[in-house]
Amino acid sequence: MNGTVALDKQENHKASEHSQILQALDAIHDPRSSNELRHEASSYLEQLKAEKSAPYQGFLLASAKGQPPIARHYGLSLIDYAIRYSWPDYTREESDALRGWVLELAQACSEQDPPYITNKVAVLWVETAKRSLAVDWMDMDELLVRLWNGQTVQRVLVLNILETLSDDVFTTEDSVAVLRGTDLNRACIEIFIPATVLSEQFPNRDTFVNIRYGSDGWLSRLSEALHECTSHGQLDSTRQTLALKILSTFRSTIGWVIPKALISTSSVYRICACMAVSDMAVQLAAIDTLYALYNRTRFSEADFKDIVGPMFRPETIALLRQLYEWLQVDPTDIDEIKYSMLKRLSETVFNLGRLLGERPPYLPEGTDLAGFIGLLMMVLKNDNLQVSMPALHLWVRFLRSDKNSKSSAVQSVIGDLLETCSHRLLRYEALPRDTSNRSILFLNRDIETLPERHAFLGNYTRFCTQVIELVVQQQPIDALYHILGQADHIIDHLYDAEPPFVPSAYSKNSLPWLKIDAQFTVIEAALKGCLKWLTSVNSTTVRHEHEIMTSNLQIWCDRLLSLMFEDPSIKERVIQLAVGFAAGPLKRNPQFAVKVFDHILETRCPSYPHCTTYTDAVNDLQVFAVYQLQRLAMRFANHLASIFDVVESKLIAVSRDVAFDEQMKARYTAVLFIITHRATNVDPVPRQARLEQYVEPVIAQWQDEGLRQSLCSIDTFTKQLGLGDLQKYFVSRSVKDITEWSAHPLDDEGKRIQAQMDEAIESLPLRPTRHLIGASIEKLEAGTLPYEVACHLWQKYIPVILPTVLAIIGQTQAFYDPNNWKDITPELKPVVRRIFTDRFWQVGISQGSRDDFYASIGGTKATLEGFASSIRGAMRMLRESSYGLLYYISQLGELFYGLEELPEPLAKALFNDACALSPHQVALMIDTLRPIIEHCPRGCRERFLPPVLSALFEQVDRKASSEWQRIEQRKSAATDDDDLASEMKDESVLRQLTLSSVTLVARLLEPAKQSPAPNVNMNHGGANHVLLQDTTRSFILQTPQVLKPLILFCTHALRMRDTRACSLIVKAFRTMISDFSGDTPLEADVREFISTEVLKACITSLHDPYFVEMQRDFAQLIASIFITYTPRTETPKQIVLTLPGMAADKVDGALRHLSQAQTNTRQQRAIILDLLQGFRGVAIHEQGKLPKPDPAQLRSALQQKYMTANMEGIEVKDKEEETDLGGVAELFN
Repeated sequence: MNGTVALDKQENHKASEHSQILQALDAIHDPRSSNELRHEASSYLEQLKAEKSAPYQGFLLASAKGQPPIARHYGLSLIDYAIRYSWPDYTREESDALRGWVLELAQACSEQDPPYITNKVAVLWVETAKRSLAVDWMDMDELLVRLWNGQTVQRVLVLNILETLSDDVFTTEDSVAVLRGTDLNRACIEIFIPATVLSEQFPNRDTFVNIRYGSDGWLSRLSEALHECTSHGQLDSTRQTLALKILSTFRSTIGWVIPKALISTSSVYRICACMAVSDMAVQLAAIDTLYALYNRTRFSEADFKDIVGPMFRPETIALLRQLYEWLQVDPTDIDEIKYSMLKRLSETVFNLGRLLGERPPYLPEGTDLAGFIGLLMMVLKNDNLQVSMPALHLWVRFLRSDKNSKSSAVQSVIGDLLETCSHRLLRYEALPRDTSNRSILFLNRDIETLPERHAFLGNYTRFCTQVIELVVQQQPIDALYHILGQADHIIDHLYDAEPPFVPSAYSKNSLPWLKIDAQFTVIEAALKGCLKWLTSVNSTTVRHEHEIMTSNLQIWCDRLLSLMFEDPSIKERVIQLAVGFAAGPLKRNPQFAVKVFDHILETRCPSYPHCTTYTDAVNDLQVFAVYQLQRLAMRFANHLASIFDVVESKLIAVSRDVAFDEQMKARYTAVLFIITHRATNVDPVPRQARLEQYVEPVIAQWQDEGLRQSLCSIDTFTKQLGLGDLQKYFVSRSVKDITEWSAHPLDDEGKRIQAQMDEAIESLPLRPTRHLIGASIEKLEAGTLPYEVACHLWQKYIPVILPTVLAIIGQTQAFYDPNNWKDITPELKPVVRRIFTDRFWQVGISQGSRDDFYASIGGTKATLEGFASSIRGAMRMLRESSYGLLYYISQLGELFYGLEELPEPLAKALFNDACALSPHQVALMIDTLRPIIEHCPRGCRERFLPPVLSALFEQVDRKASSEWQRIEQRKSAATDDDDLASEMKDESVLRQLTLSSVTLVARLLEPAKQSPAPNVNMNHGGANHVLLQDTTRSFILQTPQVLKPLILFCTHALRMRDTRACSLIVKAFRTMISDFSGDTPLEADVREFISTEVLKACITSLHDPYFVEMQRDFAQLIASIFITYTPRTETPKQIVLTLPGMAADKVDGALRHLSQAQTNTRQQRAIILDLLQGFRGVAIHEQGKLPKPDPAQLRSALQQKYMTANMEGIEVKDKEEETDLGGVAELFN
């Protein structure tokens, strides 16, 4: 009786606890619950997980079919928690009991259970298997087979288990699976691969642990089951569900299974057969699986013939073609499943073509190569550029291969290929918004952000031009004849069905301009191919063909130059193409270059001042024309020098007629300077005299004592700029009380101040000097005669110029800080800050288009906002012109770096008031300084780099850290009334600063980065000293003055919420760690700093959910710190032991495992992630706040690469990230 009472109490307690759990779950999911109640319920449910009896309570709750599904799912989560976090603490009996509950739950799964219950049971099975399979669980395969022979729901459960187990062992960075080493890999291979294949491939494998059941293996069972599902005509819902799960499991395993197993089980044939079924979901899954299969790169010759070869049979090509034709969609009414299938089919065709291109001789007889090339052309012509891109990419690969490009199948479509790529060189992003162009409609749907769209279109254009270039290189005469004929047709019919050109209706992206631009781009690509053809062969026949070709090209160019266009943008494009001909295939004909030179000088556009957009385009044309004149002057300096008097008189006349400001006049003067400077047929003495003649007027301005005196203080500086009355004006107009500056007209006094400022800025010698020094060194190598002439010319002037330039930089940057303004009142400081708040258009953030933004800016020129904008523009011009001048002077080598008194004043000018600048302005300064720092000669490093780099990283650290802190504070105090667009702009700009800063760090610390050859002949130490510090990296790491602020900034950057920048810093730290494992005091100090502060920052970021996608990076860095430093210091261990609940034996165990995984980075990461399991951040979808992204809806790796701006042509790897096989081939040796 007492026993009965005890049982009753236990049952009552269980019922009471279940009731409390249900109440807590109801409170959490009831929208009417208060936040406090919801928090209390969540805390209660979390506390239950840590109780010893939690897994048993979870089993009772989950196995109770009468309980609500949400309660049963919570019961499963109790078991899940126990398996994940308490498994090592269980005895053998307890772990057996836990596994038994999981098996019982799996066997009890029924059709009535919601899918998320079944899926959770599969997760529990896999979590158990990862810890005990082939250790003390030997009959798992047998249990799976028994479940497989049960109902459909149990088959689905088995498939979920197999897929998840495969993913965790071979694909994902699952720490538990990785820590098991190769045991789980071996176990998976053992149960998946047929026994006959294993015996054939690995005859000497260990078989002392027998965990498989039967000789078939799961690959064979999956293949047979897929055949059963799809071989009976129309699929019902049950067979469709099974087929989809089987294909999903195939997709998970097909990257690592032995190819012979796929052949012996007819898996490839049965997957291909799924493309012919009448169910689109199954077809899509089949295509996805084939994509994963042919994304592999490791196929032997025999495997290639048996696995890849069948895809090129006529019947398979016909099936692919039929499927492709059926999958076409309308951009205005898209069927999502068909659309996904179309994209994946395109990528699958790419993978097949990639394999074909790598091993064409391995194809078996009877393949339909011509049919595949025809299919490839069909895909290329698809209106959807995302579908077309893989085929275009593949064509570039084919044409680069002699074996592929010369095949008859490829040659038969060359004309069609050339035509298609020519038509695709249209600037799609310049088409009007309301265009009905199908390609744009698809693009607007698929790629939402403008940066990604621009990057994608840039890569597409690059591939098209490469195709044209390669075709012309292989068939120059015929291809050029066709291309030029096509251009003639377009030029002759340019304005057909278009209204005549009217300046008042000018549009930069008019349809006639788009046509001309596209066709001229084709011609430019053809010229590159032509030049490569000329340099690759050298024979009498080719020379004769060359003479004929150049004669025809000149005739065509003469006709082009004789044509009259009214559109300034088209005139600009004609000049660009003509200069390309002169500098390219017609470079041996200087008379033609002179003809182009004269054409540029004679190019004029009528003046229509009231047509603002047209007038701006005319001014842009003049600037572009002068730049092209400079190009010709550099290339044909000798010939132009022989007719110098004529050229000079023409340039002076044109400069007088068309130059709209002093800067334009300086550009024309630079043309004459270049001719005199670069010509080798001019006597040195007259050359020097003439160069001095160009330089002296500018130098006289630098020597003006009034200019120097004006830079002594902010007060005199503002007066020099015509802004001496600025404060008085702001006070008298009560600007502080005006809210809408753009609605307040600028009065006469404001206009007077603005005119004074413009005149003062124009009178400064910054831009003329920059043009002349730029002309002196552009495209010149140190040691050449023109370079030495430039050094000799500027040697005596650089000490005159530099102090004033530095003073301009210092005063300009100080002007941004209102605290530096003399006698400024507190009320006026916000006005100054508002003046220097940049207005900019941000892609994807700002409302409206870029053109709309600039139109609105133009509409405020006559207002108070326009006045503020002009002040900003003036200061920006002073800063950027000064930075640019510093860069050009640095190219003169010793004349810059050799100045002993330069580094300290340079650092002071650049960084004393750098924090007053906006993040965007600081980023610009860093980008300008980067080449100056990187090009510092070896002999000048000790004097030049420490003051500059220490000040730079101190200020960047201060600026970036404070701005990130401000952003985080603003987010934490956010309200519904906040300007979200403004916050997004600020954060976006701050990310640019952060990325620019860490990019500089990464480049300076790049291990393989060698210092540039020194331009100076200086030696501040002996031979051993030079060898020790032969790179900028080694110098920085051995110089405490630089290393301290740099490493402090890097440590803070580990917490800045920008994953791109943070990733670069993690890599930089990993390269640094081994450099501080020695015995010097500096190495010991840095080692302790990394072992404390850097390690703390890594653990903190690892805990932050924002960095959840970077956990493997942080784990690798932490592992590197432990492996490298723990033999010399206990500090890393002590830091980790300070974490709550961290046991010493657990840390010691992790250290032992790390010492055994010295070369296995995947295991190292797993050890750290397992050690810090309770301190890792959790992704939002793992918290249950958002559903986990559907992999089918995500972009493939190939699609993502096509939207990467720095994609380097066809050399980029095209395959998805490969499965880490963990040494599968060696497992059975």
